[in-house]
Amino acid sequence: MHQNKKTTVSRRAFVAATGAAIAAPYIIPAAALGREGNAAPSERIVIGVIGTGGQSRGLTGNALNQRGTQVVALCDVNANTLANAKRQIDEFYGNEDCQTYGDFRELCARDDIDAVIVGTPDHWHALNCIEAAKNGKDIYCEKPLTWSLGEGRALVKAVQDNQRVFQVGSQQRSDNRFKRGCELVRNGYLGQIKHIYVSLPDYGNHIWVDEFPAPPEHLDWEFYVGPATWTPFHPRRYDWDWRWWMAFGGGQMMDWIGHHGDIAHMAMGWDNTGPIRVKGIRWEMLNERNNLYDAPARYHFECEYEGGITMTVANASDMPEEFKAAAGGRLGTHFIATSGEWIYVDRGELRASNEELMELQFKDSDFRFRREHNHVRDFLDCVRSREETSAPVNAGHRSASIGHLGQIACELDATFEWDPETETFPNEPSLNGLLTRKYRGEWTLE
Repeated sequence: MHQNKKTTVSRRAFVAATGAAIAAPYIIPAAALGREGNAAPSERIVIGVIGTGGQSRGLTGNALNQRGTQVVALCDVNANTLANAKRQIDEFYGNEDCQTYGDFRELCARDDIDAVIVGTPDHWHALNCIEAAKNGKDIYCEKPLTWSLGEGRALVKAVQDNQRVFQVGSQQRSDNRFKRGCELVRNGYLGQIKHIYVSLPDYGNHIWVDEFPAPPEHLDWEFYVGPATWTPFHPRRYDWDWRWWMAFGGGQMMDWIGHHGDIAHMAMGWDNTGPIRVKGIRWEMLNERNNLYDAPARYHFECEYEGGITMTVANASDMPEEFKAAAGGRLGTHFIATSGEWIYVDRGELRASNEELMELQFKDSDFRFRREHNHVRDFLDCVRSREETSAPVNAGHRSASIGHLGQIACELDATFEWDPETETFPNEPSLNGLLTRKYRGEWTLE
């Protein structure tokens, strides 16, 4: 068995290595790069950014440092964060031209913007992106693509109807290690796949609070909640920690299904399909006192795809011994063939039961992914060429759908059939009402 040198790769280190995010201190002034004239104004991709938090700042820094780009507008409901982001953009260009907005619809309405970067919490992704698509913008959006499966269907339609280029922030698709693992599976070098394990992070967060303070004046909390179920403000339900509140995010499962679940779909060529059967097994909260979060600490479900191929999705500690023995790691995607041969891939590691696979030379006739390893650069290149990106909208929707269906199955403690073509429950039509939620206030997908 071949094994790369054992390493631990953090999310921050990985996204920096793949070019998916460069933290704010790495926004290098244009003058230092000698790029003031890197493209004529008519040739630049003009960019607006919706959401100016940590992940979005990294994406913006990456875009700024790519050739032929110009960031001209920012939007956020937090006036302080927005002001800080504007200062960084202005310092980069050496002027004060970057415009700011509190309503993403105003930014999307600008005729001079070619593309938008969406780095908002999950519950805003669909509305942000659909508005951008209708206004003729190409879109880079963080994963998971949407908060619900119904939102995903609406977003795919909007992007396709408006012929937009779309990149989902599933940056593992631009990493050479993941590409090689997927190419080995896709080209049949492992043999017929019978089962896939998708191991995601354990647990989540919990806290007990005695009071809920009023939101600060610089934060438009009403707009932040937006289409979601009304939620009282607390600073621990904001910034990074919004993901532990299910009205805004989906806990560890939905945060990571667009990574390791997405790799399963990437390897199997399932970017336009999904499971045909889903079985819920476990959905448990933390036992500690907690009145602030409701994301599950443990989750486990099983999917079946056409051809009898099955997939286990669970938090790492609840993965079976077969996975733990082969993977040697906590997270990742593990493909098992009918012969018993296997491949495991994670950030920092690619393993196989047959070490010869690690040295295999692909044939000219084999399927290969593009060699570009910077996820933002891949998006920008496709904006120019109008080619499909490495993580197109349909792929992001289908990988997020794994989690959305698993959540329904787990919460109902049920097994159900799913039609991946119509994206409905053929034998339980009453469940179709769970595919999205009623939006609050004026917000609508239409």
